Amino acid sequence: MAKFSKLVTRFKNDESGATAIEYGLIAALVAVVLITALTFMGSSLEGKFNEVNDGLNQ
Repeated sequence: MAKFSKLVTRFKNDESGATAIEYGLIAALVAVVLITALTFMGSSLEGKFNEVNDGLNQ
C-alpha cells in the first residue's frame, strides 16, 4: 500500500507534461489569431492589388 501511495503522490506532483501542453495551447491561440487577421486583411489586400493592376493596365 505504501508503494501505491508513493506512486499516487509522485503522479500528482509530476508537472513535466504541463509545459508542453501550455506551449501547444499558446501555439494554437497564435494560429487562430493569425488566421483571423489574414482572413479580414485578405479582402482589403485583394482590393488594393486589383486597384494597382487596373492602374497598370491603363
